[in-house]
Amino acid sequence: MKVPRDVNGRDFANHLIRRWGFREERQTGSHIILVSGEPAFHISIPAHKPLKTGTFASLLGYIAECKQIPVQDLLRKL
Repeated sequence: MKVPRDVNGRDFANHLIRRWGFREERQTGSHIILVSGEPAFHISIPAHKPLKTGTFASLLGYIAECKQIPVQDLLRKL
């Protein structure tokens, strides 16, 4: 799986809010805390420009696992 290298943390968080049903709970320092679903699923997105590829790939895997969708679906809709 090849992940983009120029994804901004804030832009990615906004994408998750608009397309995948997350809501922003708070921002603590440089991390944006998002929540989705019942039971509550929390994820912390670093608000860095750009996100490191390993961090981004890990976030994609975690979100895909919790939403029970393939990672490719997340990447395709970016």
